Amino acid sequence: MANLRRVRKVMRSMPTIEGAGVHLKRVFGFRHVPELDPFLLLDDFHSEKPGDYVMGFPWHPHRGIETITYVLQGKVRHEDSLGNKGVIRPGELQWMTAGSGIIHQEMPEGDKNGILWGFQLWANLPASHKMMNPRYQEIKSNIVPELFMEKGLKIRIICGEVNGIEGPVREIITRPEYLDVTVPPAEKFFHRTVPGYAVFAYVIEGSGNFDREKDTCTFEVEGERYLDPAVDCMIEKENLVFYGDGDSIEVTAGERGVRFLLVAGKPIGEPVAWYGPIVMNTQAELKTAFEEYRKGTFIKHP
Repeated sequence: MANLRRVRKVMRSMPTIEGAGVHLKRVFGFRHVPELDPFLLLDDFHSEKPGDYVMGFPWHPHRGIETITYVLQGKVRHEDSLGNKGVIRPGELQWMTAGSGIIHQEMPEGDKNGILWGFQLWANLPASHKMMNPRYQEIKSNIVPELFMEKGLKIRIICGEVNGIEGPVREIITRPEYLDVTVPPAEKFFHRTVPGYAVFAYVIEGSGNFDREKDTCTFEVEGERYLDPAVDCMIEKENLVFYGDGDSIEVTAGERGVRFLLVAGKPIGEPVAWYGPIVMNTQAELKTAFEEYRKGTFIKHP
C-alpha cells in the first residue's frame, strides 16, 4: 500500500518588493531553511500593471545556487556576464546554474494586455558543486512534454519523470522534480514521490484538497488565517502546501478544478550561509565572494 504524505504546513504567499522595484509575492524564503532543503526561495510575480515590474532585476551576481524561471504570461529578457542572452516566453523556462559565479540581469515585459505572470525558484547546491562552472538550460515550450491523461488531467513535465516520460531539464545535482499539474473539478491526482525528499505544491489556479484526511485540518498554517474546516480544508491559489515524508501524494480538485506546481528534491543537509543573491556554506565563503565581486575577480569561468 502507498504511504501517502500528509500535509505538514500551509503557507500563504506574502507581498514584497525585489530588484529595482518589482512587486511580487514571496512564497517562501530565508526563514524556511532548512525545512524546505534543498529549496531556498520561491517568488510568484503576477501583475496587470507594468509599473509593478518594468524596473526589473538589473545586473546582480549569483554564486552557489541554481535559479529556475518559469513564465506563463508576458516574457523575461535576460543577459549575463558570460555573453548569454535571450527571452523567456510563455510556457518556457530557464534553469540557470550559477555555480562559481555569474552576473546577470532579468527584465520582465507584459503581454499585449500588460499582464506578466511567472515564478522564480532557487535551489541550493551542495558544497561539492558550489564552485562548478556556470551553465544554462534554456527550455522552449514545444519541448516540454504535456501528458493529457484520463478525465482531463494534464501534466507539463519540466524536470523529473511521469509514466516513463522524462522532462527536458536533466543532470541536476539535487535530482529535482518540477511539474505543472492541472486537475479538473472533483477529480483526483495521485503521484509517487521519493521517500526522504522535500515535496511541496504551490496552488496557482482554483482550489483543491491536498490531504486524503481532509476532515481533520491538522496541519500548521503560516500567514493569513483563511481556512474554514466546514469547507473540506480546500487550499486556494497563492498558497503553498508543504508535505511530510512518504512515497506518494493525493490531490482532489475543488469545484473549479485546481492547477499547481509540484516540486520535489533531495535534501542536501549542509550548513547554509546566505546573503542576498549568494548562498554558501560558511560566513568566510560569503565574505570571499563579496570581496571578489568588489575587486572584479568574481567570475571564474569566462
